[in-house]
Amino acid sequence: MGIDLSLLWILIIFFGVMMYVVMDGFDLGIGMLFPFMPDRHDRDVMMNTVAPVWDGNETWLVLGGAALLAAFPLAYAVVLSALYLPLMLMLLGLIFRGVAFEFRFKANDRERPVWDAAFIGGSLTASFFQGVALGAYIDGIRMEGHRFAGGPLDWLAPFPLFCGVGVVVAYAVLGSTWLIMKTEGALQQRMVRLTGMLGWVLLAVIAIISVWTPLTHPEIAERWFRLPNLVWFSPVPLLVVLCVLGLMRSLRQSPNIAPFLYALGLVFLGYTGLAISVWPNIIPPGISIWDAAGPPQSQGFALVGALFIIPFILMYTVWAYYVFRGKVRHGEGYH
Repeated sequence: MGIDLSLLWILIIFFGVMMYVVMDGFDLGIGMLFPFMPDRHDRDVMMNTVAPVWDGNETWLVLGGAALLAAFPLAYAVVLSALYLPLMLMLLGLIFRGVAFEFRFKANDRERPVWDAAFIGGSLTASFFQGVALGAYIDGIRMEGHRFAGGPLDWLAPFPLFCGVGVVVAYAVLGSTWLIMKTEGALQQRMVRLTGMLGWVLLAVIAIISVWTPLTHPEIAERWFRLPNLVWFSPVPLLVVLCVLGLMRSLRQSPNIAPFLYALGLVFLGYTGLAISVWPNIIPPGISIWDAAGPPQSQGFALVGALFIIPFILMYTVWAYYVFRGKVRHGEGYH
């Protein structure tokens, strides 16, 4: 029995995108939390918690896109054609926040609010349109055979737009729990109170999407509720509730790392719910990973490079987070 290269590649893509969501998620969340912390020095601390690692976090997004092109060229062509506008707006948001990140620390007091606004706007734009692209992907892509047959504004629909709001909330929770772990004093306490509110909002968003998805997508409902899938997937809603309750309880017990771990658990459960909803399709609703796969020779050649480079990315990521571990305080930081 030969190695299923398509399955290996989809696992690599799943891992790479998950790493991006986790690592750049709290980074984007911090930008969206800026309006709640108007003090310049608090904002300095917030940015310094991610300053050493923020650009490296986006390596995973590049890896996911390159892997999709290498292993599933049909999916790459179709998905980018269908989601061209939201993905371009997402990239513009990332560019704005990246520029603002560097220029804010060099700006004078008169110019700094401009870069703060760019950082907030870029973070919000990138997060929202990531969610819109995700929702449009779940909604399905209109195809005629192996050709994209939809329009440039198919993503402009209620479900994708609500998914955009959901991703904004999820990233805000990641950002606030990251700051609980990395800061102390009044800033940390403000994040504790904010996380207490955002956690319930995130639970409501997850519940709405979990009901909306099967009601409007019969093929996903059939996948969720068909035996034996129902038996395997039934613990997921319970685990979501347990994570939210654990998050709320940890906020009342001298919180440090626990809230962030619970937030990661919620994001992981949501991400696995996406995988369950579309599997084994890579172009929903009907083109599977095997239908969209590139030639085995191309997949095998690219796989050698991927398996060589991924351990190096993991090593420098772990090393960066280890070197810059611990609390960030006023008056100290990367910049």
